[in-house]
Amino acid sequence: MKLLPVLVAALVTTATPAVASAAPAPNWGPCPEEAAGLGLDCGTIQVPLDYRDPGGRTIEIAISRLASTEPQKRRGVLLTNTGGPGGEGLAFPATLKKLNIPQEVLDSYDVIGMNPRGVHNSTPVTCGLSPAEHPSNIPRYAGNSADVTTEARRVAAVAAKCGSSATAPLLPYLTTANTARDMDRVREALGERKVNYFGISYGTYLGSVYTSLFPERSDRFLLDSATGPGGWDASFSRLFGQGVEDRFPDFAKFAASKPEYGLGRTPAQVTAKYFELAARLDRTPSPDGYNGQVFRHVTFADLYYDKQLPHLAETWRALDTGKPVPTSFGADYPSDNYIASQLHVICNDSDWPEDVETYRRNVAIDRFRHPLFGAAAANITPCAFWPSEPIEPPVKITGRGPSNVLIVQNLRDPATPPAGARKLRQAFGDRARMVTVDQGGHLAYLYKDNQCANDLATEFLVGGTRPRDDFAC
Repeated sequence: MKLLPVLVAALVTTATPAVASAAPAPNWGPCPEEAAGLGLDCGTIQVPLDYRDPGGRTIEIAISRLASTEPQKRRGVLLTNTGGPGGEGLAFPATLKKLNIPQEVLDSYDVIGMNPRGVHNSTPVTCGLSPAEHPSNIPRYAGNSADVTTEARRVAAVAAKCGSSATAPLLPYLTTANTARDMDRVREALGERKVNYFGISYGTYLGSVYTSLFPERSDRFLLDSATGPGGWDASFSRLFGQGVEDRFPDFAKFAASKPEYGLGRTPAQVTAKYFELAARLDRTPSPDGYNGQVFRHVTFADLYYDKQLPHLAETWRALDTGKPVPTSFGADYPSDNYIASQLHVICNDSDWPEDVETYRRNVAIDRFRHPLFGAAAANITPCAFWPSEPIEPPVKITGRGPSNVLIVQNLRDPATPPAGARKLRQAFGDRARMVTVDQGGHLAYLYKDNQCANDLATEFLVGGTRPRDDFAC
């Protein structure tokens, strides 16, 4: 997972708004820089900015295609989403090939990448933010009630910049529901009666919204590492606290097995070292600029993938011994466009609490409930001060529609804990099956080596088969 003034019409519903004229087929051609040289075709389509006004202003959506080379095996298109929200998706079909997605999947589909509305080559949005103004999409750790008040002033300024930016007229219309409607225009432009879908992280919510708005146009929907039926709302943000509690023992066991790091010889000692380092850096930041907030944030980020655990241990060792950290925590600042497009979607999708006292109370609760990271997960974000109200209610995820959804979920995921996936599974009812995987980290299919989970996901995409009941790998 990577966080980032309009009058609401009365009686707005989640039903599909008036349909504009049919989308013309894209003119496939060379790809822009980030997807060039990867064996992809790229093109654009025009979609309404506001689907309630289909004859009004249009914006551009950039898409890519990794075409099947086996026409006799091709069964349609596989739309994809890389998460975020705000993640670029044009290169993703090539990324899946690099991740060794089975050839039978590539034979079965034209794999379609897409930059969602607001993102880079699709008509982009900006908040005009520097990295220092909003360096992360994850809330900052609040040591006490005063920290929440201080953070409220900072994020209110972030929201105000988004509301006064050069792209402010686009602001209310960047929503998951409208992105799902854009996906349906892509389907239409490609001449397909139905679409298949593979979405990761936030992309699970986008896929859930699409197949809820357009169940009759949905074929096979694979959702990996689910946010839950409400997407990235205030309750989901608080799940990061639980996610770190679930995942941290994997790191503690790893670090304890490597005495050369000097972080402890048992998982309990490594856990104690976390609290010791955090408290020390709260009092006196390191020369590299790591205070307690940054230390906790970097720990959260490096828990995403097993390959990052050695880097995390090296960072801890450097901070513990006063040595320079391996790399600067500022090296991976997200772009303004990523943060802006993410904030637009998250803050527009649901009505976030606006009372600062709510966040003070939640931080106090979660600091004790989830002591590793709860006081960050529950902290206030720019959504509390967002300059527009949602233009429609959230799309309700229900069991209405074909039984065509497969959810794949790691049991120890710091970013999308299984609690969210279970709620999504419950919301879908018999439409969905869920495969839980006894492993840690974010993302399951192709990103980890669990043969059981990978085979079940591939069998679903290629043959449409799912376990008869929920299944544990």
